[in-house]
Amino acid sequence: MGILERFTDIIKANINDLLDKAEDPAKMIDQYLRDMTEDLTEVKRETAGVMAEETRAKRMLEDNNREIEKYDGLARKALQAGNEGDARVFLAKKQQLTGKAASLQATYDAAHENAQKMRQLHDKLVGDIESLNARREMVKAKVAVAKAQQKVNQYSSGADKAAGAMDAFSRMEAKADAMLDRASAMADLNQPPRDEAAELEKKYQSAGASSAVDEELEKLKKEMGL
Repeated sequence: MGILERFTDIIKANINDLLDKAEDPAKMIDQYLRDMTEDLTEVKRETAGVMAEETRAKRMLEDNNREIEKYDGLARKALQAGNEGDARVFLAKKQQLTGKAASLQATYDAAHENAQKMRQLHDKLVGDIESLNARREMVKAKVAVAKAQQKVNQYSSGADKAAGAMDAFSRMEAKADAMLDRASAMADLNQPPRDEAAELEKKYQSAGASSAVDEELEKLKKEMGL
């Protein structure tokens, strides 16, 4: 049965494993539902065909068994009537049908097994579809929350980078202050040594110039009679 081989993976499929491997579980669950619904349509059709074959095989076997019983009964009646020749004919027919019964039984057993497998497959698909439909919105809600959390993490990462940039700027500012302080210190060190004698000389020179001005002023006042 090709249909049984085609859908063996569906029977063995584990929905949780599929979702664990999916990059986007919401899209995966929608796609899986679509695939399973399409598979279920075909499985229903094939299951109906296999079950019909089982019913036909069972009917043929039961009909053959009834024929065996019938000819057995006819043989008994013929013997009771004293017709041994007729009884032989009926028993020969019974043996022929008995030999056929083994083949019919094997056919029915195979058809019954196939029908059970198809029914198992059908029930598995129906159960999985119901399970996925029940969990569909829950899964999508979890995915939405996860995506929102990813965005929050991205913004948090950006804030951390900004804080790192501020720390780096503070370190550069402190380094600039240190460079300025060092330059000022070097400027002070480069100044010539203080000459106290020259400073005192300037003081007395200024004092002498002021005294000469005072004398000149007094002289002028006397000339003018003031």
